[in-house]
Amino acid sequence: MKRTGGQLIVEALKANGVQRISCVPGESFLAVLDALHDSDIDVLVCRQEGGAAMMADAWGRLTGEPGICMVTRGPGATNASAGLHIARQDSIPLILFIGQVQRDAREREAFQEVEFRRAFTEFAKWVGEIDDAARIPEFVTRAFAVATSGRPGSVVLTLPEDMLRDEVEAPHAKRYMPVAAHPGRSQIDDLHLRLIAAERPMVILGGTRWDEDAVANLRSFAERFKLPVGCSFRRQMLFDHLHPNYAGDVGIGINPALAKEIKEADLLILLGGRLSEMPSSGYTLVDIPYPHQQLVHIHPDPSELGRVYRPDLAICASPADFVVALADLEAPAEPRWAERTERMHAAYLAWSKTPEKSPGAVHMGRIMDWIEANTAPDTVFTNRAGNYATWLHRFHRFRRFNTQAAPTSGSMGYGLPAAVAAKQLFPEREVICFAGDGCFMMHGQEFATAVQYHLPLIALVINNGMYGTIRMHQEREYPGRVSATALNNPDFAAFARAYGGHGETVKTTEEFGPAFERARASGRPAIIEIVLDPEAITPSRTLTEISQSKSR
Repeated sequence: MKRTGGQLIVEALKANGVQRISCVPGESFLAVLDALHDSDIDVLVCRQEGGAAMMADAWGRLTGEPGICMVTRGPGATNASAGLHIARQDSIPLILFIGQVQRDAREREAFQEVEFRRAFTEFAKWVGEIDDAARIPEFVTRAFAVATSGRPGSVVLTLPEDMLRDEVEAPHAKRYMPVAAHPGRSQIDDLHLRLIAAERPMVILGGTRWDEDAVANLRSFAERFKLPVGCSFRRQMLFDHLHPNYAGDVGIGINPALAKEIKEADLLILLGGRLSEMPSSGYTLVDIPYPHQQLVHIHPDPSELGRVYRPDLAICASPADFVVALADLEAPAEPRWAERTERMHAAYLAWSKTPEKSPGAVHMGRIMDWIEANTAPDTVFTNRAGNYATWLHRFHRFRRFNTQAAPTSGSMGYGLPAAVAAKQLFPEREVICFAGDGCFMMHGQEFATAVQYHLPLIALVINNGMYGTIRMHQEREYPGRVSATALNNPDFAAFARAYGGHGETVKTTEEFGPAFERARASGRPAIIEIVLDPEAITPSRTLTEISQSKSR
């Protein structure tokens, strides 16, 4: 039976297990939208393509399956490129479908025409264009395979609008087959010998291709060997922070005690991650290209092994496949490093204790204490980069897998779209977005999406009236010379109410708990604006102190 190209796209998505997509509609893929009308795939209509792509990223991040986003050509696609970049740098499976100009108009700079194979090569693992509707099953299945294999990432498929209207005979799509790479027995034995001989071993978890079982298996391995475990930047949900083996977050603003332990380790096991610029503290924790620590690097993509750091032992495997092979390794009766592991966990607990005071009427440390005492362990937290995120990353104790969605690329605007996606994915769980005032306004319009689809997330907008991180760096490098960092913001509580949500404004610490409970009880998407003193720029230093440190 003949089907249109639009119908074949939807059929291929269904065959590959897709349950939801995000999109901003465009006339360039009307045939797909028409086919979706007869499908049970959930379509989340968004307000800007960047937010739509970030939602798809969050789905990929929280499920391990490719998030799907559809946008139109030209400005629609370029708006979506922010989400593509996040997925590429964060190793998140995402497939972006772009409606394209009709085939007979190509290479004329037609209306909104872009040659995406040239434009998006740096943003995606593969950029393809489907010229023949009969090849749609082939291209879509390949897109899923590329997005999920090795180091996961983003894929772009462009769809000429006339191709989507073609009626053709084509095979029925089949589900893609995930590619697994298992460690060899000799590699596991080699790792075992290195571990038994070590004095100061350390494990750092990162990357993607984890699941609940993999996290549990790694925890069991760490317990048996009494190993200290750190989590790479924004991968904190990979290990229970209150577990006695947890050593801390290997990311921006790392605990100096933890940084010292990593530098002094004689065996570093890097599992799943790349130890890129942020988690490596600007490539200072491990020497390039030859680490002074013995380095065992486990990663699912062979091209990453030896690309930056030359490992002593390289193992090509996903975290999930690797940790299964550790189950039969015999641990020493009394590991020499057991006391060191206890010391590192104690140092983490001390480092993550909230400060006793801060400038202004709102004390973020006490707000974090309230959140810790009044939210469930399965609460999902989302955020992007910014000084405000320090309060979440340093002082929240992540307890369970799949409770964090934040971009390692530091892209602004991510937190709210990610919260929308997380709440749709986990409707029974509480979802809390941390956002700065500058960050929130980049994709604040997606609050309307949360309202439209009845997704009662809670967004905490920490408002200090500036691009705080940039201002901090500005005061450090050019003290007293404020330029291009001040912001004039709306009334965020009124913003929430204007969209049909619940709004609160918090101007003192004591107001936060009751405001949060009212937001929670409202059953609607909510914004709680927290008016923060600009001086409270970090948990430990004021803006004035940073500015004065340059002159000293």
